[in-house]
Amino acid sequence: MKYRKVFRGRTKGIAGRGTEVAFGEYGLKAVGRGWVTARQIEAARKAIAHHTKRMGKMWIRIFPDKPVTGKESGQGMGSGKGDVKEYVAVVTPGRILFEISGVTKEIAVDAMRLAGDKLPIGYKFVERYE
Repeated sequence: MKYRKVFRGRTKGIAGRGTEVAFGEYGLKAVGRGWVTARQIEAARKAIAHHTKRMGKMWIRIFPDKPVTGKESGQGMGSGKGDVKEYVAVVTPGRILFEISGVTKEIAVDAMRLAGDKLPIGYKFVERYE
């Protein structure tokens, strides 16, 4: 990264890329907007892997590349920006978050529901269009 700390930015508009199921058969699509932390992505990944019993293949289509800073509690105002606390992925509506293939549709629906419940944004289950 060129800079260690970045501005918060604005999350407006809809996703321009990453909106189609490109690798797998089924996907989890964001219908809301927000920040998804690295911990939440990992929790969702574990939920999918656990439910599918690691059958098939999974793709994670988002990456937490935005550092978020935070100051310690009890710290006074001023004295600059805080230390990097965590990393997040900026998600806008229409973005595919996860994809899986090699499992039945029933297993995929349940796995994506379990994964989506770990995320702070709205989601929906989508299938690949051939």
